[in-house]
Amino acid sequence: MAKQGFAYSIALAIFAVDQLTKWIVTGPLRLQDIGQIELLPIFNLTWVENYGISLGLLNATTQTGRWLLVAMTAAIAIGVGWWIRKEEKRGDQLALALVLGGALGNIVDRVRHGYVVDFADLHFGAFRPFLVFNVADAAISIGVVILLLRAFFVRDPAPEGTNEHA
Repeated sequence: MAKQGFAYSIALAIFAVDQLTKWIVTGPLRLQDIGQIELLPIFNLTWVENYGISLGLLNATTQTGRWLLVAMTAAIAIGVGWWIRKEEKRGDQLALALVLGGALGNIVDRVRHGYVVDFADLHFGAFRPFLVFNVADAAISIGVVILLLRAFFVRDPAPEGTNEHA
């Protein structure tokens, strides 16, 4: 279990950073009242209330939809937490920790507000390679990409005494 403690610590850190950044934009910066703050020519803080999941899928605009989405994402988070417990590979644990921490951050938002607070707006002129997102979204996306890359490109060494060419 000590090996998995690392992953749960990373998940907790992602959750904490996500909630801190959301507190900053909703509290001291009052971004919901301002709407947008230009920080850099390619990066703004832009207020978005996300009632769905990635790419606007499963938009939950009713109370029933909201709580069904909370239940579904909580079930996924529990599954990821269980997977971390069983996972032996450090790289996969790290990726799963990113997903778990991000999922928990967005679940808390949906429970507290009825929507997820999104604010990070990366753009190059009018071109926006991503929708407006938050730390949790970034962590989930990075975690999934790591899992996919490791699944396709990282091979475990063959156990000693086996013949791979047989």
